[in-house]
Amino acid sequence: MSEIQKNLIAGEWQAGEGDIENRNPSDLSDLVGRYAQASSDQLDATLAQARVAQREWAAYGMERKQAVLNAIGTELMARAEELGTLLSREEGKPLAEGKGEVYRAGQFFTYYAAECLRQLGENADSVREGVEVDIRREPVGTVAIISPWNFPTATASWKIAPALCYGNAVVWKPANLTPASAVALTEIISRQDIPKGLFSLVMGAGRSVGQRLVESPEIDAISFTGSVPVGKGIAAAAITNLTKVQMEMGSKNALAVMDDADLDLAVMLALGGAFGGTGQKCTASSRLVVHAAIHDAFVEKLVTGAKAMKVGHALEAGTQMGPVVSEQQLTENLSYVQLGLSEGAELACGGERLEMPHDGFYMSPGVFLNTTNDMRINREEMFAPLTSVIKVGSYDEALSVVNDTRFGLTSGIVTRSLARATHFRRNARTGVVTVNLPTAGTDYHVPFGGRGDSSYGPREQGKAAAEFYTTVKTAYISAGPV
Repeated sequence: MSEIQKNLIAGEWQAGEGDIENRNPSDLSDLVGRYAQASSDQLDATLAQARVAQREWAAYGMERKQAVLNAIGTELMARAEELGTLLSREEGKPLAEGKGEVYRAGQFFTYYAAECLRQLGENADSVREGVEVDIRREPVGTVAIISPWNFPTATASWKIAPALCYGNAVVWKPANLTPASAVALTEIISRQDIPKGLFSLVMGAGRSVGQRLVESPEIDAISFTGSVPVGKGIAAAAITNLTKVQMEMGSKNALAVMDDADLDLAVMLALGGAFGGTGQKCTASSRLVVHAAIHDAFVEKLVTGAKAMKVGHALEAGTQMGPVVSEQQLTENLSYVQLGLSEGAELACGGERLEMPHDGFYMSPGVFLNTTNDMRINREEMFAPLTSVIKVGSYDEALSVVNDTRFGLTSGIVTRSLARATHFRRNARTGVVTVNLPTAGTDYHVPFGGRGDSSYGPREQGKAAAEFYTTVKTAYISAGPV
């Protein structure tokens, strides 16, 4: 029997009220581990201790905080091979992607380590004679972080790092599908020079411990990444306590391929954007909006490329696309394939469950042709290795299709025209726009977020993160006569 991995509760590693199995989606015979599920009483205890620890952490000097975050980031980068292997083993993305994710997570911590020293306020003269104004940011308090399974280390890190940087306590509820990566990151953080209970790991089901967490009046802010329905539920719960919220949710990203595009570049961007991470990315290119003049040539190369992709075990050399994360996800993906066919789309390749040497959740990358933007497969986030080609007759029609969605996270255009590229990035209604680059892939030192149903609340990453993780204090000072 595998040892049960524990939660970090009020600064102590504790077993829970039960536990769950975590199995490798590439090989279901591989038990990654067993993981404790936190109880309501444990959540209450860790929230109480977080309040005490946060006040102590906020009083740490800037360089002391910087050293903590820098140590976390440095260890993550040094252990990228080891922890990336663990991540790929439990989540299913190819090993190169797993290692890259862990290394990027380390960069978030080292970036925010430097930000610890850059927290500058403002000074101003009052409209009243002899009065000066001091404006500064202070920690918001205790932050609940609810992170997804598709980027279990990176997404959590780009939330945890700024939360700690700006002086907050953190209570982290990771996705139950990827607990091993959560325990590994927590072990690194727990060894640092931080107050007891400043950082908590509360693994458990969203409907129980997650719901109690977001409803708690002891939480000052909630940062969430996940689905739109869950996000709306969190927002409804948070408003009861007027808790600050930041949410990154669904998407239906479009890559527009113009008639003047570099064809090989466009196909490469589409394949990587649609099928990287097995399509399980909020930035995936699930709509390919292609100009009629280049459509047939693009589709031929796209389908050829999709058929040639090597699907396999995440840890095997040469694997380009791993399994999907779970049986439930695979079932949902295959349901979308049937939905697309019922709507009249043509499945040019893939979209099938694959039998492999290892028992896992494998499917082939699928390409839909002859689709229209009003089909459900082009309206709903599928979170699958599936993409749809939508033929358009002009740039103006392409832009209209790109913007015809309730989401608004990322969009991209492939073109040689500077005028079109400029017009597109100014008029695409998404939070992130790319030109001759994939819709997936962003930097850690600049803001990230979307519009519509994709995002709610302040932006994540870069200096913009301060808006969510701090609160502004304005002080008026009268020194009196000399």
